[in-house]
Amino acid sequence: MEWVIGCVVGVGLAAAAGFRLFVPLLGLSLAYTLNWMEPSAAFHWLDSWIAVTALSVATVVEIGAFYVPWLDHLLDLAVAPLSVVAGTLLMASSMGDSSPALQWGLSIVAGGGVAAAVQAGTTATRGISGVTTGGLANPIVSTFELLASVAMTLLALLVPLLALALFAVLVVLLYRLWSKRKRSKVALAT
Repeated sequence: MEWVIGCVVGVGLAAAAGFRLFVPLLGLSLAYTLNWMEPSAAFHWLDSWIAVTALSVATVVEIGAFYVPWLDHLLDLAVAPLSVVAGTLLMASSMGDSSPALQWGLSIVAGGGVAAAVQAGTTATRGISGVTTGGLANPIVSTFELLASVAMTLLALLVPLLALALFAVLVVLLYRLWSKRKRSKVALAT
């Protein structure tokens, strides 16, 4: 059962990484440093106040950068592959000292895949916002993404099964948004 909860924690943190890259890493580092969770041997580097400080600075810079109108689009391009890496690492870190093949295989597929899916949804949302409002609504989108990342991180660490349910709702909402956008493009093309 502990392994299943670890996987759920990993998926929740990976989803949070799709919204903001450093928020879930900071949350996990704090959880390790405050002894809420025990890191596996490969992830002891997150269990220090130095890591918490570095990730705090990175988080603040990332949050601020997403409120700069032209920089938010550039960050989306840069963060997309990095969120997959972060999702993979977050998933692997939550699985404990399991078989490396299973740990990394599942982490790449589930953790990286979840982070990529969420990041794709946020990129699409930001794109729609940019086109329809000339970028004026992008700070609202950035605020939503930040709140979603913080909420998913907290839920994944404190109430993992609720985080999984929230992620399922998020997937449905992103699918509906994507379907609506696709229908709009088809309607415009005809």
